[in-house]
Amino acid sequence: MSETLRKAKLFFEACETGKGWEGCKEFCHPDATFSAQAEVLSDVNSLEIYIDWVKGQLIAIPDGHYDMRFFAVDEERDFAAAYAVFHGTQTGPGGPCEPTGKCFSADYVYAMQFKDGRIQHLTKIWNDTISLKQLGWL
Repeated sequence: MSETLRKAKLFFEACETGKGWEGCKEFCHPDATFSAQAEVLSDVNSLEIYIDWVKGQLIAIPDGHYDMRFFAVDEERDFAAAYAVFHGTQTGPGGPCEPTGKCFSADYVYAMQFKDGRIQHLTKIWNDTISLKQLGWL
């Protein structure tokens, strides 16, 4: 396994299980950027802020978990990609409304740009509208 793939997998696990910036920062540049074409994340441009957003979502969705479908590295371009499906039920506080008890299942992709062995930029590809509708938040 390449070092980039190893670090990308460790980062993904830490991020998606709610370890927050403290649990992820060793894999990221301090000024790493973030982007997504998802309305709920439209104001997020820092990877640190995004990672802490994920941690916060796991308060509202405490059973949140992912099923990994695909992980790969393009060594020539210094990119890693992860495709997963996230599942959960809003039973905790912290969403835009009282807990709905509704479940959701969301396909998403992380495209991670590495530089000097650490993530410089992460793009999340995700249809947030479908997830928010499933949860009863829209």
